[in-house]
Amino acid sequence: MSHIAAILPAAGLGTRMGHETPKQFLELDGVPIVIFTLRRIAACPLITHIIVATRGEVVGRLDARIREEKFKQQVLVVKGGDSRQGSVSQALKHIPEDTELVVVHDAVRPFVTVEQITRVIEEARRCQAAILAIPAMDTVKEVKRASLPEDVALITATIPRERVVLAQTPQVFETQLLKQAFADAEVDGVNASDEAGLIERFGHDVHVVQGSERNIKITKPSDMDLARFYLSTENKKS
Repeated sequence: MSHIAAILPAAGLGTRMGHETPKQFLELDGVPIVIFTLRRIAACPLITHIIVATRGEVVGRLDARIREEKFKQQVLVVKGGDSRQGSVSQALKHIPEDTELVVVHDAVRPFVTVEQITRVIEEARRCQAAILAIPAMDTVKEVKRASLPEDVALITATIPRERVVLAQTPQVFETQLLKQAFADAEVDGVNASDEAGLIERFGHDVHVVQGSERNIKITKPSDMDLARFYLSTENKKS
């Protein structure tokens, strides 16, 4: 049986949170965000292996905490890199050789659903590359920076909203395609903000599956307030 491996890059410092604790280790209802996210990923029966790439000094502590969860999948905690791309690259070295697809999901997106994960995996099986994304609701402007003051920019174009989506995760790719895209990026010294960017650069189409506004990425203090609200609504339903 071929495998589907999920990678969670969790080595960021989370400087925008204004907190000494990295955002992935902040707690929701007494549980670290990264554990919440892992629970969602592990709940998808299609995923057979999970690799978490985190900061070197917390590998042992996070591994011990994950073992308490007793996930059905094998969960491996490894040392990540200095960037998201570096962390995913390190994690790719630890996936099983016969891995069919690689699922990359932000460690700080704890509200993804099994249905969403499954849908992206199914689309990636069909086309080799697929991501979750949501339509842009606001008007999108292309700008260039003005010389002074520093917080002012000049509009160069208005981009039609129907041509714009806001990328989310999971992002799912055929294993060899993803590895080749990473190898090419390393040779060329390219660092992308997400895996889809590397695949696009490689010249391969990436399909978009409808995501959800609830699938938030926790990056700033106000996101924690929204996350607590979402969690409270889930708890009421259960």
